[in-house]
Amino acid sequence: MSAPTLAATGRWSVTGPLPSPGAWAGQHDGPVVLEGGKVLVAGGADGTGAALDRAALYDPATKKWAATGALATGRRLHTVTLLDTGKVLVAGGVGGAAAFPAPGLASAELYNPTTGAWTPARPMRTGRWGHSAVLVGGKVLVAGGTTTRSAQSVRALRSAELYDPETGEWTEVGAMTDARSGHPAVVLQDGRVLVVGGTAPVARDVDAALAFCELYNPTSKDWTPTGDLRAPRSRHRATVLNGGREVLVTGGSAPGAGDDGTFDPVSRAGAELYRQSTGGWTAVNDMPGGRCLHRAVPLGTGQALVVGGTDDPRHDAGYQSAIIFDAATGRWLPAGGLATGRWAFAAVPLSASTVLVAGGVVRSGVAAADPAVEELTASAEVFDAAGGTS
Repeated sequence: MSAPTLAATGRWSVTGPLPSPGAWAGQHDGPVVLEGGKVLVAGGADGTGAALDRAALYDPATKKWAATGALATGRRLHTVTLLDTGKVLVAGGVGGAAAFPAPGLASAELYNPTTGAWTPARPMRTGRWGHSAVLVGGKVLVAGGTTTRSAQSVRALRSAELYDPETGEWTEVGAMTDARSGHPAVVLQDGRVLVVGGTAPVARDVDAALAFCELYNPTSKDWTPTGDLRAPRSRHRATVLNGGREVLVTGGSAPGAGDDGTFDPVSRAGAELYRQSTGGWTAVNDMPGGRCLHRAVPLGTGQALVVGGTDDPRHDAGYQSAIIFDAATGRWLPAGGLATGRWAFAAVPLSASTVLVAGGVVRSGVAAADPAVEELTASAEVFDAAGGTS
């Protein structure tokens, strides 16, 4: 007798494709939902790693994408933040063709959804890429990232700055305890900002993953350390659950040793839960398989959808699999799989039960037709958690 299998929750349906392929490998460069429900994506990278200036809008009513005003400066590893005014702030990143070391951009731009045009905003005080950006108290907090150290090296940043949409000014605030890049930042229920793990460069093309986490206090405008992750993580994801009282962290790049002494030869399968009430992390059930450069988005307040990703972004194909974490039970539930496996893609909730994904990398390195060029997709899909089981 064969072992029983669990029915997968929800279904994916193919929707209109992006006007052109693109990839988004950062933590905070993804899409935002504008007033009225349309979704904006901006910038990103092409298959050679060059920065894009393109922007596009998705209309859930027509299920189609359309090009909108182009950025003044092509950028990747930038941040995209929806403001309370309804405008969108894009800041920093890397411009031009892929190069090392790439000077970080200080420039910023504002998107007006009424006109579909971008206008210059005042530049950040420090050029950076791979930084975090979150809206807290109506202002945009930018922290960390990477900048050029010398003609042959880069370094991570501790500095943080605050953008005020009313004045258009950037103000430096307290520096983080630890320099970091490629880290997620989330706003907790009490208004503080949690930054989780990330990397610090230690040599050319070599980054050390971090377990350190810290909290930003918007009243005092400074940072304090909080509980460390149980395992250092990079290329992971952090998802707010239960109104910001808990944060789920999933996946990350290999290699890594677990707290039980075992070695993880592939992308991390482990997951952890941060509780605002204790300031500490606890392990939850491992995912069915490891992944990095995936996306994790909330489904309602108590669940998270983890989708796509890869094991090794240098030589691999994108994953089609998706799973759902249920905070009430601590269990992972199988979800319907993508039609097109991908990583470094755009993903955003459209409602409490639907999620849009678009673009991303399909294959790279020896898995691609040309090892020097990543194969991208323009395809887009919508997940409906209420769409039945399969």
